[in-house]
Amino acid sequence: MGMMDRMMEKFLGDMTVEEKKKMMMEMMPKMMEGIDMAEMMPQMMMAMMSGMMGGSPQAEKSEKVSTSSDQTPMEGSMMPNMMTEMMPNCLNIILPGMPKEDRIDFVLNIVVILKEQGSAGMSDEERQDFIARVVEKITGSL
Repeated sequence: MGMMDRMMEKFLGDMTVEEKKKMMMEMMPKMMEGIDMAEMMPQMMMAMMSGMMGGSPQAEKSEKVSTSSDQTPMEGSMMPNMMTEMMPNCLNIILPGMPKEDRIDFVLNIVVILKEQGSAGMSDEERQDFIARVVEKITGSL
């Protein structure tokens, strides 16, 4: 453990959760000055996702579930549940503010990824049923 880790552990160790929240609320605005969040957020999200999937030393500190030998890193982590809750909310916030052409390109790209990854490991028949359900869901809301 590095010197900074030991110092933070000693400093934060005696604080209550409420004290930590208060300190964070006071310090965050000062720490964020001059930082371009549009640039920073993707990097932070990738680092968090990597850590939660076991791809970095941060993973040891996360509360991920240990995986058995027959599970992929994603199956043994809390990432899928967290992303399925966060992603729709993020899209509801981000998409309305995007220019129309950028939004269309983004949505088409995401739909292709969802189709390919959502049907990974399926038989041709399962894949066709999956795509039919997606099309029905989309066209049913028109």
